[in-house]
Amino acid sequence: MLKIRIVPTLLHRDFGLVKGVQFDSRRAVGSAMQAVKVYNLRGVDELVFFDVTATQQGREPDYDLVDDLADECFMPLTVGGGVRTADHVRRLLSVGADKVAVGTAAVDRPEVVGEAAAQFGSQCVVVCIDYRIDDEGRPCAWVRSGTTAADVDPVELARRVEAAGAGEIILQSIDRDGTMSGYDVDTCRRVTDAVGIPVVASGGAGTYDDMVAVLRDGGASAVAAASIFHFTEQTPAEAREHLRTSGFPVRR
Repeated sequence: MLKIRIVPTLLHRDFGLVKGVQFDSRRAVGSAMQAVKVYNLRGVDELVFFDVTATQQGREPDYDLVDDLADECFMPLTVGGGVRTADHVRRLLSVGADKVAVGTAAVDRPEVVGEAAAQFGSQCVVVCIDYRIDDEGRPCAWVRSGTTAADVDPVELARRVEAAGAGEIILQSIDRDGTMSGYDVDTCRRVTDAVGIPVVASGGAGTYDDMVAVLRDGGASAVAAASIFHFTEQTPAEAREHLRTSGFPVRR
């Protein structure tokens, strides 16, 4: 059985790491390099690094920064933000990213997912699906760092990107981002029931039991988290132990 992964998320804005609530990410929380070194010591399973302003600013990923971080990162590293072409994927992989996350481009230019998967393999192509619950209670995907509605259900988008060749999905609830109020288990279950690739639940982790709930009831293959590790005394190691004692296979 595949091991459950605990995946801290780093959000980079211009010159440093930030964290906020519901994608209003303006609170500075330190440097990316320092965070990588800390998570190295904590032995986390994977790390996700998102440049949250690259797409809105119309620029490519910061390859030099990713190169520096990858040199210090002793765990698998997923990088996203500003990825619009298969060449962007190639360049990120060449400077040390293990996986590359495509978000807005998976909606605007869905062929990018297929092109990247064909050239580099599905195992390194991740699609990040950000979504909100609308006024009628329906999930809707959003793009450009949660600023533009995409008018597509996350389940349908998940099916499309799996068919295109994505190897993994990061399912991010904008409504729950930074709230530490628990994952959106219902939407996660709808997505995991619809696809056969791993789904990483993101947005809302506040306790270890929140992780248990989305893994058990939401069908997630991994849990991403940020605020719980930035702003509380809870740690990835304790989260792993809690999952182990709750019956989940984890890396020892």
